[in-house]
Amino acid sequence: RALERLQIVVPLTVLIIAFLLYLAFGRIGEVLIVLATLPMSIAGSAWLLWYLDFNLSVAVAVGVIALAGVAVEIGVIMLVYLKQYRDEYLETARASGGVTQQGLRTAISTGALQRLRPIVMTMAAITVGLIPIMIGSGTGSEVMQRIAAPMIGGMISTLLLTLLVLPAVYLIWQKMALHKELAAAD
Repeated sequence: RALERLQIVVPLTVLIIAFLLYLAFGRIGEVLIVLATLPMSIAGSAWLLWYLDFNLSVAVAVGVIALAGVAVEIGVIMLVYLKQYRDEYLETARASGGVTQQGLRTAISTGALQRLRPIVMTMAAITVGLIPIMIGSGTGSEVMQRIAAPMIGGMISTLLLTLLVLPAVYLIWQKMALHKELAAAD
């Protein structure tokens, strides 16, 4: 019965996340970029679950859902900063007469670097906070380990994803939009 409920709860959770992201951004492009981060964050949790030989259970599913929430939150924060630095660059560059792909790349890199320390600190705090649960023993420790394991594994892959992949995907998307804009202007 629990697995049947999870087959409803997990997709419903993703739909709710997508809806809230759409309300926050108002554009489907940003929603898709953030939602595309979920498989990579879940990959890290799957690797750790495989390494620890944990089977899929309700507790593991709870950990994965919590991981998805944290991964989306961190992705949103990164995307907000990337968008802010992109907007500032475009405003300045258009006023001075020249928008370039290199300038766009620099603006997006600067935005990503502004979030580097807070994201690393968030990931470290979550991971370090969950390690005692992973190595603990006693009443309820088996269940708690299965909740913590997906989050610890997923935090590592989410860190790489948020700092490397998300800004790169955003840059590619913005370069395509800039190319279309420049082509329409000609």
